[in-house]
Amino acid sequence: MNLLDKIRKLENSHIVFWLLKDMCWMLELKVLGAIMIIPTLFLCVWIAIKTFKTNELFINLAILCWISANSFWMMMEFFNHSIYKNYAAIPFGLGFLFVGIFFVKNYTNKSQQF
Repeated sequence: MNLLDKIRKLENSHIVFWLLKDMCWMLELKVLGAIMIIPTLFLCVWIAIKTFKTNELFINLAILCWISANSFWMMMEFFNHSIYKNYAAIPFGLGFLFVGIFFVKNYTNKSQQF
């Protein structure tokens, strides 16, 4: 089994944790939602580390930024600090930057092959 196949399996379990975290947010299960941040971010960081030498790294860093921003926003709402939730725009913005890098790197690599 190659590296990307192994990572796909991690991504599938990662998505389950991510959905559980967001479902806890929706249902206002504060403690469980806060706990679900840990495995969700851990798997996201692990996937990013495993894809360090691939183009997938930038997409995985974007996902890490997205989940970080999402988790911060959730925690601000849960614990009555909603005035700070707009700071989640920082990791969201970094996520857009990483997606941009991903597309630029893939576009330039493909244009050099022709």
